[in-house]
Order: sequence, then structure tokens, then C-alpha cells
Amino acid sequence: MKPTDQNGSPDSGIAGHGSFFQETNLSREEAVRATDWVRKHVDRRTVDLGERMDDVREHMYELEKEGEIIIHRIGDEHDPKIVKTLFGWEKKVPTKQLWHHKSCGQCGNIPGYPTSLMWFMNEFGYVPGKDYLDETDQTSCTAWNYHGSGIGNVESLAAVFLRNFHQAYVSGKQHGFELGHFFPLVHCGTSFGNYKEIRKYLVESAELREKVTKILGKLGRLVDGKLVIPEEIVHYSEWVHVMRNRIASELQKIDVSNIRATAHVACHYYKMVHEDAVYDPEVLGGNRTAIITSVAQALGAQVIDYSTWYDCCGFGFRHIISEREFTRSFTMDRKIRVAREEANADVMLANDTGCVTTMDKNQWIGKAHDQNFSIPIVADVQFAALACGADPFKIVQLQWHASPCEDLVEKMGISWSDAKKNFQEYLKEVEQGNIEYLYNPELAYGGQA
Repeated sequence: MKPTDQNGSPDSGIAGHGSFFQETNLSREEAVRATDWVRKHVDRRTVDLGERMDDVREHMYELEKEGEIIIHRIGDEHDPKIVKTLFGWEKKVPTKQLWHHKSCGQCGNIPGYPTSLMWFMNEFGYVPGKDYLDETDQTSCTAWNYHGSGIGNVESLAAVFLRNFHQAYVSGKQHGFELGHFFPLVHCGTSFGNYKEIRKYLVESAELREKVTKILGKLGRLVDGKLVIPEEIVHYSEWVHVMRNRIASELQKIDVSNIRATAHVACHYYKMVHEDAVYDPEVLGGNRTAIITSVAQALGAQVIDYSTWYDCCGFGFRHIISEREFTRSFTMDRKIRVAREEANADVMLANDTGCVTTMDKNQWIGKAHDQNFSIPIVADVQFAALACGADPFKIVQLQWHASPCEDLVEKMGISWSDAKKNFQEYLKEVEQGNIEYLYNPELAYGGQA
């Protein structure tokens, strides 16, 4: 049966994507030549950066001076650390008084991702409800809808962005603090990339600002009639990056020098609005983004390179919906197989919801095609938490992962069977109502600590 478009007419495009997408009918040799650029060494030094781009923050300061917007600033109270981005610009990364902008996919099927992050904050002595806030008053960023289906539009994405970051700005009031007390920390790479793009559109388009100001006004999400826009868009992995030396020196309990780790940095972290991604001359010579590699090195793991480090994980949003077998074959052939054969990796570390999900949940399909290779897939913060003694089941929650994490845990000197047995005993306690929380759950919906 031939695919049809939304009107029932024959659709000549691939997988229903429309007539723009056509078979290339390239020979194998032609296909290899066409994709040679993927296999080339691509880094900061070899990419033509072109003319230095405008820093969107400079335009934000002008808009604030003109009375159009309020900038949610990072102050000394947020204990910021200064990092350098792709073009050498300075970026402030707040380390305290953080508002957790959670990820749909992490909370839904990788819960050990956010719990590992908040566990670290507790271990550093942060006070929930004062030094960080994890509340329910947040919506999805809706970027999945936009990238995956094309149904969303810039106005709706901008309204959601501003709604969520307004909530971050005012959230401290109900806990007895001033406006701007908590600064948003974005967990999801897709939300991070989407919000950076939308902030840029908002700053550049007076028409877009006018439209969303009306929407936010109806929602009661303006401050003195103005939009609230954050000074920085900050990803959780940037927090992990700037805290890596404290994590290693103050909290690390397990020697991971025998662990061979590979890194997959999310496209939506450093390829979207690439000028905002963090680079460090002490990490990979400043040639690639420092995220993930920096914390693995700080912990003492062996970070092993592999030829397809630049490749997408295969998720691709629309691919996973309409061409799932493409996603599965891409992640197996371009990422998992290469990391196993070239690097003999014990683990692949990632920093985004979709990347972890794709590479973790699709390895089983390889067995159907005699691709009998596998590798544990975890987030950088989960690996770091394991190295610092976090419970593999209660905190890191590896039981939610489909990739084989048992060997990794055992190689780190942690007994998987003992951890599992202890967790099963804990579940009996949960049945009796004896539940351990990272923080008072009443904080999540406006209660006090």
C-alpha cells in the first residue's frame, strides 16, 4: 500500500515526509563520497567559524534599558562560575538557588537522571526550598511537538518558554524570597536548544514580542507589564562541568581509572545556537565542547575517542516517529558498534534525554540482525553519582535502563546483586509507607521546607 498525504493523495516522499524527501538512488561508492564529511575530523579548529556572531545578550540589555523586558539576572547569590563558550565569550553558570526545569522523558523513563542531579545538591549540603527548588508548576517545553511533527509554531514555543521562565522568576516569593531568587536549570538538551533559539527570535523580533506579550498578559505571566527573559540559558551538564572538581575532590568514593568511557554530546546542546556551548582549553584542547568529557576526566576515567563522535545518536525526532528502523539501525551501526569496536568502551556517557533513550532502549534490536554488541548508556551525572557512592537502584535507578549496566557496576567494584537485594528490601518498606525522599515533597507544590 502506497503512503498518502493528509488529503489521501499519493505521497511521493519518503516515509510520508512529503515530496521534498526523495530517494537518491546513489550507488554505494557515491553514498560513501556524499557522506565523507561525517567521517572527517571536525572540531573547533577545522570548522570555518566565519564572522563573529552577535551576542544576543547585548541586545537584551538594550531592550531592558528601553523598558521592554526584564532580564532575570544571575547574581552573586547564585554563586556563579565563569566559563568560555565557542567564540571565547564568557557565560555565567549559577551553582546555587536553582529552579529545576525538568525533562518529560527523564521523569518518564530515565528517573535516575534528575534524582542523581538533586542527590548531588543534597550531598553538597544544599537546602531544598532555599538552595534549589523542584516544583510541579512547570510545563513541557513542547519542542518535541515542534521538531517531531511540525505542528507547533514559534509563537506557541515562545509563550511556553516565557511562561516557564516567569514561574522560575517568581517561584521564590511563596517561600519567602525575593523575585529572581531561583534561577532556571534546564535538564533536557532539547529544551535547552529550543529555549536558546526562541530567546534569540524574541530578542530579534518586535512582532513576536508583541504577540506573546498579549498571550502572557492573559495568563498573568508578566511582571510590571513586561516579559521576563533569562540572562543565560543554563543546561544541567554545565552545572556538572563547573562542579566537577568539587565532585571529584569532596564526594568521590570509587576509583574509576579502569573504566573506558566514550562521550556522546547531544546535538541540541552544541549544534543548536552553537555559540553558547561551553569549551575549555583544558578539555580536549578546547577543540570540542567540554561537556561530559570534563567530569569523566575529573573522576579519573579513561575517556576514549571514536570516529563517529560527531554523529547524531539517531533519534532525530521525526525519524523516531515515522522511520523508527532508521533510528535503530543508525544508533546501532554509527554509535554503539563503533564505540564497542574502536574504543572497547565500558560505557557511553550522554547528556540528553533523547540520546540516552535512543542508545539505551534500541540495542535489543541489533540481536535480530546478528549485531551482538552492546554497551551501557548512562548520563554523565548518573556515572558521577555512581562514582560518589550513590545507590545504583534508589538514586541512579539503573533498573530503568535497557542496556546492560550490570557489568559496568561490577567493574566499578559495586555488587549488582547486593544492591538489587537491598532495593527489593527497600520496596517492602515502601509498601509499608516508609518512603525515603530527596526533599519534603510538599515543596513541590508550594509548601514550606
